[in-house]
Amino acid sequence: MGKMRENLLTIMTLVGVAAGLGLGLGLKALRSEEPWTQREANYVGYPGKIFLNMLKCMIIPLIVPSLIAAIGQLDLRTSGKIGMRAVLYYTTTTVLAVTLGIILTITIRPGIGSVEETAKNVNSNNSTTVDTLLDLFTNCFPPNLVQATLQQYKTQIIYPGNDLREDPKTGAMLDPADLLTWEMSSSWSNSTNILGLVVFSIATGIAISISGEEGKPLLKFFQSVSHVMMKLTSWIVCLAPVGVAFLIAGEILHMKSVLEELVKLGWYLFVVCLGISLQGGVVLPLIYSIITRSLPFKFMGNMGPALATAFGTASSSATLPVTINNLENGNKINPVIARFVLPIGATINMDGTALYEAVAAIFIAQLTGMNPTLGQIIIISITATAASIGAAGIPHAGLVTLVMVLETVGLPSEYVSIIMSVDWLVDRFRTLVNVLGDSFGAAIVAHLCKDDFNQTEDDNELKPLEHKVEYGGGDELEASKLIQSESLHLPILLNSPEKPKEADKFAYHTSRDRSKCVDM
Repeated sequence: MGKMRENLLTIMTLVGVAAGLGLGLGLKALRSEEPWTQREANYVGYPGKIFLNMLKCMIIPLIVPSLIAAIGQLDLRTSGKIGMRAVLYYTTTTVLAVTLGIILTITIRPGIGSVEETAKNVNSNNSTTVDTLLDLFTNCFPPNLVQATLQQYKTQIIYPGNDLREDPKTGAMLDPADLLTWEMSSSWSNSTNILGLVVFSIATGIAISISGEEGKPLLKFFQSVSHVMMKLTSWIVCLAPVGVAFLIAGEILHMKSVLEELVKLGWYLFVVCLGISLQGGVVLPLIYSIITRSLPFKFMGNMGPALATAFGTASSSATLPVTINNLENGNKINPVIARFVLPIGATINMDGTALYEAVAAIFIAQLTGMNPTLGQIIIISITATAASIGAAGIPHAGLVTLVMVLETVGLPSEYVSIIMSVDWLVDRFRTLVNVLGDSFGAAIVAHLCKDDFNQTEDDNELKPLEHKVEYGGGDELEASKLIQSESLHLPILLNSPEKPKEADKFAYHTSRDRSKCVDM
């Protein structure tokens, strides 16, 4: 009974998915001979649209403070090689996960409909890959932050007409068959410049970290804002069962063939699970073996309890104490390194989440008949990586980040409801890969630092953490409390409900669950 109460949101969301399917199919059966009009379908999905607008409203206030706080709390100076190697490893594996997801989705094409429909959408988009890439770089440095919250820059090319003519400004010939000869103009589209805000947030976080004591007041401000916004998002997410039900019902009424869309959804589930399996079973173990020159099987076996806990709870933050205990006792990883690297991984390492968001974005693009260009694929990969870093440690916060990825490339965010119907299962595999990636990262950093890291007497005083896990996404602030050691200048995780007496001298860190992406 206790577990059911703790997982009430997941259960109710599944009920909402089932109710949405029943409502949509029932309404469609009532008028089997005459299809529902677009207006009628929009009326049915109206409550879901309000829910989706509430999620979109949280994109900027949730992502920007979370990124600044996550990077600002990293002690770039005192952590030295350990911190930089950990960040480099986690960034590399996240990029590899996104790349793997994109390759699988483009190759298998789970959401592709008819070739004619795809070709039609491609031909209607007059743009070049070079312009798209330059726009991507331009948007990384917005001239106005306020404008970046509302608009993003886009280069437009002007069709010269059916006949070959001369450009009155330059004298060059404008060829209707050659896009590179067309006139160019600048425009601002009405969509949030997420990339510009992300770059600004990363730069601000680095500046706060380097500033030391002078930057702590600003860091605490963003940490406070991030905490409040996550609380507000958690309230919105409680409306997920109702919002999802009407979103799914409305999308079913918009479908011409329900069976065809369900087949595509099955292929989507296959691609995501295949990508996560390859990332966790091939890519990560291969990186570990190459760097440490040892087989990964014994290491993975010793991490069994942590992996089982991750799959059962679908919460990497709740699994953190078990993960640390398995690393220290089972795989004999230095406690200081383990307790420093894992919280960093809990913040910025989200292999499964990044892979999922990349696959989901391209899958939705294929569903809508859009064949993404190379520039759009690069935008998806960068945005998915940044979104996974900014994912909040609360259930369903990944809804916000996934919507952010879709908004960046101009995809309809309403299609999130289709993915949510199977994401409750995918989320558990994502969490497992996230925890495994954290563990491999700690082992790799420990191996690289074994020659220049001298263990002090204080290290030997560190005691193994207890197997204390809170299931079902409970209060994860108690799952891991991070204090800053004045003697070691390295973070040490303590699994104790009691705060130190001189708590005002220490900086507390909240481990965030990056795997709660559209948690079902």
